[in-house]
Amino acid sequence: MKALIKEKPEQGLRLADVPEPSIGPGDVLIKVLRTGICGTDLHIRAWDGWAQQAIRTPLVVGHEFVGDVVAIGRDVVDVAVGDRVSGEGHLVCGKCRNCQAGRRHLCRATVGLGVGRDGAFAEYVALPSANVWVHRVPVDLDIAAIFDPFGNAVHTALSFPLVGEDVLITGAGPIGLMAAAVARHAGARHVAITDVSEERLELARKIGVSLALDAKDATIADGQRELGLREGFDVGLEMSGRPEAMRDMIANMTHGGRIAMLGLPAQEFAVDWARVVTSMLTVKGIYGREMFETWYAMSVLLEGGLDLAPVITGRYGYRDFEAAFTDAASGKGGKVILDWTA
Repeated sequence: MKALIKEKPEQGLRLADVPEPSIGPGDVLIKVLRTGICGTDLHIRAWDGWAQQAIRTPLVVGHEFVGDVVAIGRDVVDVAVGDRVSGEGHLVCGKCRNCQAGRRHLCRATVGLGVGRDGAFAEYVALPSANVWVHRVPVDLDIAAIFDPFGNAVHTALSFPLVGEDVLITGAGPIGLMAAAVARHAGARHVAITDVSEERLELARKIGVSLALDAKDATIADGQRELGLREGFDVGLEMSGRPEAMRDMIANMTHGGRIAMLGLPAQEFAVDWARVVTSMLTVKGIYGREMFETWYAMSVLLEGGLDLAPVITGRYGYRDFEAAFTDAASGKGGKVILDWTA
């Protein structure tokens, strides 16, 4: 089968012929239809410091996908051949304290699809049936392909109640944009988002945010004044991993405000912890999705009319992966999709 692989410990990816994956008694084999390009995939392609530490070559990359089940192991009972599915890319041990307590998203032994084992940028991918989400309600293929990052957005956005609240999102990348759409749909009063890309801010305006603020030209305090907020933002969603964004967010939260932090910083940075304490702020780290409560919430949100179409800005056949990755790495658009049927 054709697959995108990180063949050697160097920059770049290669489209190559590799063996079709085999499945065990509890696994399913999925014919991949569409995949989404994630920031993780960009790191692997660039072969940066993180990738050099995390990746062992050769490796089939990719973890955002939708496809059809074509074979199941003998012990699989809840997934059938012909089911349309997406995959939870965090494979957990099932034996640690958190797994046994039903908190699988907190497993300390998590292995990432397309990071710690062969992934989904291929014509076929194998997964344990416990990591498969069956789409019981019809969903657009492009949207189904990005259920993994959509889950990150939903997990972050719904960490705290949003109805009637003023929400600040720092970082208008694809997940920040999806989180903005979720916050609007969930009943936030104001949704403000910051970024340094005018193209991404324009996407945020299409989604319907109250304010899209260019962080090169204005501060969050400026945004507060423009929205007429007197006491600060109630909920903050930090999506950028940028030190200055986190610091500015903390400085503009109301007393008792709550921050969910998904953006992953490149290195340690200082935070005004005195302000966190004296303003009685809550800061919660987010990694991945709750299995599978977040997935249920995603499906319900889409059934309820949540529109993610503006977030997808690039579509390519898998053979044009170089152009697709260049588009995704530009920092100017939303999600980029690879079509594995083209």
